[in-house]
Amino acid sequence: MTAPFDGRRAVVTGGANGIGAAIVAALSAAGAGVAVLDLEEAPAATASVRVDLSDATSLPVAAAEAVSLLGGCDILVNCAGISLTGPLLELGADLYHRVLAVNLHAPVFLMKELGGRMAEAGYGRIVNVSSVHGRLSEPGCLAYDVSKGGLEAATRTAALELAPSGILVNAVAPGFVRTRMSIVDGEDELESAWFRDLYVARRRLPLARPSSPGEIAEAVAWLASDSNTYVTGEVLTVDGGLSARF
Repeated sequence: MTAPFDGRRAVVTGGANGIGAAIVAALSAAGAGVAVLDLEEAPAATASVRVDLSDATSLPVAAAEAVSLLGGCDILVNCAGISLTGPLLELGADLYHRVLAVNLHAPVFLMKELGGRMAEAGYGRIVNVSSVHGRLSEPGCLAYDVSKGGLEAATRTAALELAPSGILVNAVAPGFVRTRMSIVDGEDELESAWFRDLYVARRRLPLARPSSPGEIAEAVAWLASDSNTYVTGEVLTVDGGLSARF
C-alpha cells in the first residue's frame, strides 16, 4: 500500500528537536520529503535550512530555499516556539516582541509565502502548533499566551481565506509534553514534586501523565494528510483532558 505522504513535500519549522523532530520523523516515515527551518541543524530531515525565525526579513528567502530543495511545498507545519516568562509589570519590550516574532509572526508570514505556492497548485495542508495557552492563561506567561491566542485566530482567518484554493488550515494545541521546554531554571517541571502531586496524584491532568512528542506528531500528521478532507479552521486540543476540567 502506498504510504499516506508519498510524493508530498513538507516544510516544518522547529524540526530539530522536541515536537518538531517527532513531526519530521512521522512525516518522513510515511513517505514525505521534509525540509526543516530552524536555528539548529536537523539531520533527520530531507533538507535543513538554518534560519532565525524571529527575523521576518529572512523568511521569504528561507521559504524559497526550502521549496527549491524539495521541488515544491504541499504541507506547512509551523512548530517552532519559544517561551520567555516574566510578570506583566516587569515585562520588557525585547522579550515580548521576540516571543511574538517566533510564535506568531513567523507562522503568519510563512503561511503567506507558502500558502501562495499551494494556492497555485490547488492543494495544501497547513498545521500550526499552538498550546492550551491559546485559551488558558498563566501568570508570568503573558507574551506566550498572547502569541498562542493570536496564532489560533490567525489559523481561523487563514482557513477562511485559503479554503477556495483547496488549502486546509488547522492547529494542534498540546498541553504538557516531554520536551526541553519543560525544563525551567534547570528543573524539569514534569518531574517536580508539585507536578506529581497536583497533576498526577490529584489528577488535575486526567490522564495523569504528560504526552510524548510522538503523540502530538500523530495528531499533526492526520491533519496534514489526504485523510483529512473536510476539517479546516479548527484547533485540535491534545492535552490529556487538562482543559476539560473546571
